Amino acid sequence: MYQRTLGKSGLLVSEIGLGCWQLGNDFGAIEDGVANDILTTAYQQGITFFDTADVYGVGLSEERIGKWRRAFDTVPVIATKVGRNSNLYPNGYSKASIKESLADSAKRLGVEALDLAQLHCVPRDVLFDGDIIAWMEDLQKEGLIKHFGASVEMLDEALFCCESSALTSLQILFNVFRQDATTELFPIAAQNDVGIIVRLPLASGLLSGNMTKARTFEQGDHRNYNRDGAAFHVGETFNGIPYELGVDLAEQAKDLLPEGMELVDLALRWILDHPQVSSVIAGSTKASQVLRNVKASGLPPLSVELHQQLATFYKLSVRHHIRGGI
Repeated sequence: MYQRTLGKSGLLVSEIGLGCWQLGNDFGAIEDGVANDILTTAYQQGITFFDTADVYGVGLSEERIGKWRRAFDTVPVIATKVGRNSNLYPNGYSKASIKESLADSAKRLGVEALDLAQLHCVPRDVLFDGDIIAWMEDLQKEGLIKHFGASVEMLDEALFCCESSALTSLQILFNVFRQDATTELFPIAAQNDVGIIVRLPLASGLLSGNMTKARTFEQGDHRNYNRDGAAFHVGETFNGIPYELGVDLAEQAKDLLPEGMELVDLALRWILDHPQVSSVIAGSTKASQVLRNVKASGLPPLSVELHQQLATFYKLSVRHHIRGGI
């Protein structure tokens, strides 16, 4: 597993990380033993970056990670997020409430100071007001957080966050089905030494290449209840693309696959070919999926010709189907 530097923090993180939303049982119930198996397998495979949030299972994901990490002498980098719990969202934001939420996260994770705390898709008006970023800068100086970043939904939000000289990272939607960041964000992020953390690298599973139109999802799975944006931003589920259409587009993308390569390999390797990306946080509901995802770190870069073909495919066949903006 190759390591990359996370922005100006200087932290080394695995280029394939583990997204831990599923450990809050938000994709269906996962037993404690399975959760520990996922975390341990990831660690054994060289994954040193774990991403969670206080709202994943109302703290369950953080609690599971906190209990698990106590068994290891060398602790990986653990990032969490703040801004979407019921005490804050949508209009309870203050420096005191942010600090309290982060302190609760630190307690669940079993640390005195958080490695990386990220604003968690806070409302646009709250973000653009600017105070919340200043609060994060203050909390970093106070020592509650070592570094801070922001998880955002839209590129204009990411560009705004880059104006903070203290910002370490940006967590964004970026994949073969959402490519605009390559030209609109990455040059500015590189200039400001901001690391990019990629979420939804497989577009909620569409780019795994295994989805069918007949596939159903559990009631508690956001791919069921949020596929049209009923619970939160539509782009967070299937990249904002209507599910059945997304299945068709994934099948079309397979026509571009080099011989011997599967779609999941291409999807993850395509992201890693962008040097501004620090880590790709791929969620896994079973240990075997972790093993599948980490393979991408050892694959050779895709050819320039294939990158050009994928860019054309995105512009002509995918981009105009994305709902919720980019």
